[in-house]
Amino acid sequence: MKSGNLLAGLVSGVAAGAVLGLLFAPKKGRDTRKAITEKGDEYIKGANRSIHDFTDSINHKVEALKARTKANLSDSKSKEKINQAKAEMHEMRAS
Repeated sequence: MKSGNLLAGLVSGVAAGAVLGLLFAPKKGRDTRKAITEKGDEYIKGANRSIHDFTDSINHKVEALKARTKANLSDSKSKEKINQAKAEMHEMRAS
């Protein structure tokens, strides 16, 4: 089982347990619905924070990769290799 599936199952189980616990608690229906709504909002905010953190991390890694690629391409050896590859491609098209 992949860890993502395991984590999703675990989170779903925790959420279902929390909802069932609230539903069977000796409270008025209005209070229970309010508690469920508040917990749902907390989970959504937490998920949004996690997604935001994840996308920030990915964006940072992409920018770092772009910077390294750009630095490598500015290297004279890389330019020579690129020009050589272009010349070979041009020769292949000419034949």
